[in-house]
Order: sequence, then C-alpha cells, then structure tokens
Amino acid sequence: MKVLLVGAGAREHAIAEQVSKGAKLYSIMPKKHPGIAKLSEEFLIHDPTDASVVAQWAKSRSIEVAFVSPDALLADGVTDTFAEVGIPVASPTKKAARIEWDKGYARSLMQRNEIPGCPALKICSSLEEAKDALKEIGAIVVKPLGLTGGKGVRIQGEHLNSEEEVLAYCAELLEKDGNVLLEEKLEGEEFTLQAFCDGNSLSLMPPVQDHKRAFEGDSGPNTGGMGSYSTGALLPFLEQKDLDAAKSIMEAVLSAMRDEGSPFTGVLYGQFIATKAGIKVIEFNARFGDPEAMNVLSLLKTPLPQLFLSMSKGELVPAEFSPDCTVVKYAVPEGYPEKGKADELIMVNEQKIWDLGAKLYFGSVYQTEKGIFTSTSRTAAAVAHAQKLSEAEKAVEGALSCISGPLWHRKDIGTQELVKRRIAHIRSLRT
Repeated sequence: MKVLLVGAGAREHAIAEQVSKGAKLYSIMPKKHPGIAKLSEEFLIHDPTDASVVAQWAKSRSIEVAFVSPDALLADGVTDTFAEVGIPVASPTKKAARIEWDKGYARSLMQRNEIPGCPALKICSSLEEAKDALKEIGAIVVKPLGLTGGKGVRIQGEHLNSEEEVLAYCAELLEKDGNVLLEEKLEGEEFTLQAFCDGNSLSLMPPVQDHKRAFEGDSGPNTGGMGSYSTGALLPFLEQKDLDAAKSIMEAVLSAMRDEGSPFTGVLYGQFIATKAGIKVIEFNARFGDPEAMNVLSLLKTPLPQLFLSMSKGELVPAEFSPDCTVVKYAVPEGYPEKGKADELIMVNEQKIWDLGAKLYFGSVYQTEKGIFTSTSRTAAAVAHAQKLSEAEKAVEGALSCISGPLWHRKDIGTQELVKRRIAHIRSLRT
C-alpha cells in the first residue's frame, strides 16, 4: 500500500514510523525533516497548501490513502486537495476540521445538540459584552476562537491576575479576530482522549495526560505541550465512569456532525477535565495530539495503514493497543516558549537512545548537509514504554541525555511525585 503523510514534526515522525512498518510511505513537507525523510520511499519538499503541485505529485505516485496531520493544514483544506483528485483520505475536510479551528462552532454544536460537558460560556464581539460576561460567569478562561498552537488560552488568576488584565487581553483578541470566547474556569484534572473515526463510528485510544505549562510544578506560560504520560486503559486519577462519560460525549459530537452535514473522518481529539461536577469539555481538535500521539502510537498493535484505509472507506476496524505505560518529554530550545533559539546545531546519539529502550522523534528542526538544526519551537521528543511508569520515565531521562545542544526539558513529567499530586487533587475535589 502507498500511504501519503503531509506534515513535518515529532508527531508526524511518530505517524511516519508506524505507517512505514506496514506500507510504503510518501511524504510532503515544507522543509526536510530528517526522521520522516529517512523513512520515506520518496518525499516532496514544497508548500503543502500549493494545491495544484501537491495533488499532481500525489496522483502521479498512485497514492492509495492520504493523511494530513497538522492543524493549520487541516484548516487550510489540504485534505480537500487530495479528495478532489480522487485520492481516499483518512483526515478531516476543512468543513469537518472546523471543530478545531473555530471554537465558537464547537461550543454551539454542543449547545444545539444538547451534548453534555459544556461549561458556562459567552462569545463576545465587544468589550462591553466581555465585561457583562465577567459579571455573569465569574472566574473565567479567555480563548481565541481560532488556532494558536496551544498558546492562546489564558486563565484568570493564573495568567491574568486582575480584571484589568482580563479585559486588556480580550481587547487584544477583539482587535485581532473580532470575537473572543469567555468560559467558566473549571477546576479538576485534564486528560486527552483520542479516537480513530470513519464519519459514523469511533475506536478509542488510551487516555493520556498532557502538560501544557512550560516549567516544573505546572508553572509558567502555556506551550504546545512539554510532555505527557499514559498508564494503560485508565489514568491513575480517573474512574471507568469518567472514561465512559468522555466517550459518550465524543460519540454524540460525531453523530451531530454527521447529521448536520459535516461527517468527521480522521482522529478526533477530546480535551476533557474531570471535575467535582463530572466530565467537562475543554476543547476538541481534529488531529492527533502533540505529544499525545507519541504515547498512543508507541502502543498501537493494529497496523496504522490498515486503520487509515478503513477510515477512508467508512469501514473502521477496531484499534488494539498494548497495556503498557508511556512517557514523552520534549527537549526544547533555550528561550522557549517566548522566543526559542533557532538555527543551533544539535547532536544526537541515536544508538545509545535505542540501547536505553527509548525512541527519539524530531520536532521543529531542519536538516542541511551540515547537520540538524533547531527552529524556534519544540526540538525533539523522547518516548519510552514499559510495564511500570517509573521504568518508562527513567528511560526517557536517559534518552534526553543523549542529545547535545542548547536545549532543556521538564524533568517532572511522568514522575511518581507529580502523579500522586494529581490523584490527591481529584480526591480532594470529589470528597
């Protein structure tokens, strides 16, 4: 089978590895990604949004199924580019990907269809409306309606320390986008639940907990994700009823999108929070999470090409996973997330990483004849799985010591201390 992957990052590197195990991989990327290029039968370095060029290239290679990965490319309708020339696709159309690139649409979809899990919210188009929403809702979260790479959400009392700061950020977003989303601030423990979807049905992946905050102890600004962990069928702070509630919400969203003429084929990503009042929805994404993709794909037993093809045909096969624990940690450039140091040479001892029982996926890097260089965003992710979480965490720390360059990472992700804090937090809320 010939499978096309569009995108270039650590998430796409993990997808590429799984595809290449059971099919011939063809790739389109804006810059040469060293890991994906190495796995590909053939690759095209070109702007993926240049529809005529990429469609013709894929058509001439007799691609049997295409998968477009990054959120920005889905929002640009790159999936539609391949569908329009008759190539089956396992990623959502621009219309279906609206569940991610328009947060207002996602919330209104839930409200129209009476899908549970919605916090109190208001979409505001003026500063006066924002002031009224503050009075009505109380403590809030301020969200841009569009894509921000995981860095646009700001929380009152954490990122925004006064009503003046809240309104100033609202004014900034109103000037830029014309609208701003204000939501009730929820207290609890967040988790990610991802599912393969074929427009009608879904197959769940293991739940994962991501760590958005830049620094240890969950402090600092939001990032695209500094790392994540999973512990098999459940996370330590979850009960089965929590997972069942999240699954039910995702099934309802999938059904509503189909009934409203936007059937969703691809990976549906639900960001949930377990609260005292039950499971609530933070947001939906229209693709694999980054870093969560690396947790689940490292456990996947079902061949990914088979899953992609079944999704594109509307005949989804169930996905099977190993019950192991996983840990992912990102090495990021100095200055990240405010201003990551770009164009710095990094050196990697890949053999030693393999010997430690871990893997390395390159993120925001580029390769020239002189070597591999950083960009401003996350550089590389180390991943390991084992029967015990502590074993996987130890292997990841060892792997990150095999990368040299001006990089740093959060060392507390996947540690027993941090996990115990999560468990204690949810118990205190629920009792």
